[in-house]
Amino acid sequence: MTKKPMWMVRADVGGRLFDDFKAQGVVAIGWHSLNDLSSLKTREDFLAAVAKARPDLRRMQASMSASQAYRFVREMVAGERMLTYDPSGRVYAVGTIASDYIYDRTREEFRNVRKVKWEGNVARDQLSVATRNSLGAISTLFQVPTEAAEEIERLLNGKLPIAEEPAEMDEEEKSGVDEIFKDNQNKAFEFIKDKISRLDWEELQELVAGLLRAMGYKTRISPSGSDRGKDIVASPDGFGFENPRIVVEVKHRPGSSMGSQEIRSFLGGRHKDDKGLYVSTGGFSKEARYEAERASIPVTLMDLDDLAKAILEHYEKMDADSQRLIPLRKVYWPS
Repeated sequence: MTKKPMWMVRADVGGRLFDDFKAQGVVAIGWHSLNDLSSLKTREDFLAAVAKARPDLRRMQASMSASQAYRFVREMVAGERMLTYDPSGRVYAVGTIASDYIYDRTREEFRNVRKVKWEGNVARDQLSVATRNSLGAISTLFQVPTEAAEEIERLLNGKLPIAEEPAEMDEEEKSGVDEIFKDNQNKAFEFIKDKISRLDWEELQELVAGLLRAMGYKTRISPSGSDRGKDIVASPDGFGFENPRIVVEVKHRPGSSMGSQEIRSFLGGRHKDDKGLYVSTGGFSKEARYEAERASIPVTLMDLDDLAKAILEHYEKMDADSQRLIPLRKVYWPS
């Protein structure tokens, strides 16, 4: 079993540089705009260099990039183990770091280099579910967990049988995939709510109107100023003559919930055939929900969670202007 740390360095997007890494006996990372990194000693030095070279990056992005460059230059040690991955062939190349950090000016790209003595390949399909999961990080560079590294070493030395063909996904693997999916789904949902929260009030009003249009209604948005308790009117004809006539109030106050008084005020200006929709990114108090339940007209209270769920449900039918307010990408996941 391995006693030395094992590192993973990705061979660019889609494993584009995998064959070059193998043929040249190296791993390499980018950031040639920083030039030679040898003079940088501390994490703070690396962060300052990244921030200077790429002022367009957000602090978290700069911090992550600086941390990976620091580990490549300062933490890796000759004699430690190295992995890189070929997604098309589904194999990990395994080797040993054979040099200190090198800045190679002769390379057109990826000039920050470590020499590696490559020793063999391990197929991803041979690995346990736990090890596959641990190698799924999106980072360009990371340290492989000890148990995963030990399993890879055993496979490299032929101590475990090699499967002729990938096996069907077993219950353990299904459970692992489902767990990762739920974790990513929860994170994505929170990121969507973060994006909604960062909209200004007029943008949020446009987003709600776009959602209603995606649901089959035509909308009229009230001009800025006193709107007598309505920001949007939605109806089949767009004028509010045909039923249902939905009157919408939009309150964008994250961290400040609406109370019963706000609901009573909203209801006070409604006609008996109106339907009410009250959107509040700050949520609603218990009293506000009670007020809505006993209202004389149907009223739906939509908090930030409800709004995000509705957007996800109807996103593909929303018009381009509405989608631009909350740009989302579809991700396919094995079921």
